[in-house]
Amino acid sequence: MLATLFAAASSAAGHAASHGEHGADHGDAAGLPQLDFSTWPGQIFWLAIAFGVLYLVLSRSLLPRVGGVIEDRRDKIEDDLDEAARLRRQAEQAEQAYEQALADARARAHAIAAEARERLNAEIAAETDAAEAAFAEKAAEAETRIRAAADAAMANVAQVANEAAAAIVEKLSGSAPSAGDVSSAVERAERSS
Repeated sequence: MLATLFAAASSAAGHAASHGEHGADHGDAAGLPQLDFSTWPGQIFWLAIAFGVLYLVLSRSLLPRVGGVIEDRRDKIEDDLDEAARLRRQAEQAEQAYEQALADARARAHAIAAEARERLNAEIAAETDAAEAAFAEKAAEAETRIRAAADAAMANVAQVANEAAAAIVEKLSGSAPSAGDVSSAVERAERSS
C-alpha cells in the first residue's frame, strides 16, 4: 500500500512538474509549498513513519494503561453495584423485621387492652353486684320499716277509729257505748269496705 502511495505521489509530482510551468506563470507554486507536488512523496513518507511510531507508542504503552484503567473502573462499578444490591437486601430485611416487630407490638397492645378491658368489666360487674346487693338489702330494710310503720299506723287507726266512733255515738245518743261494742262495729265496717 505504501508503494502504491509512493507511485501515486511520484506520478502526481511528475504531472505537477509538467503543469508547474503553467502554475508558475500564475503564481500558485511559489505561495504554497505544501501544494508543490514534487515534495509530496517525502511528506507522505514521513507522515507514514510518524503515524507508525505514534501507533506503536500508543498501542504498546498508553492504550494498555487506558484499557487497564477502564477495566479497573468497570470492576469498581460492578463492585459498587453488588454492594448497593447487598445493602438494598439488608434494608429490605430490616424493613421486614421492623414491620414484623410493629405488628407484634400492635398485637401485644391489643391483647393488653383486651385484658385490661376484661379486668375492668369484671371489677365493674363486681362493684355493680355489690351495689345492687346493698341496695336490695336497704330496700328490704326500708320495706320492713314501712310495713312496721303501716302496721303501727293501722293499729293506731283502729284505736283512733274506735275512739272516734265512741265519741260520735256518745254525742248522738248521749250515752257512752261499751268498748267491745265499738270495737266489733269498727271491725265489721273495715271488712265490708
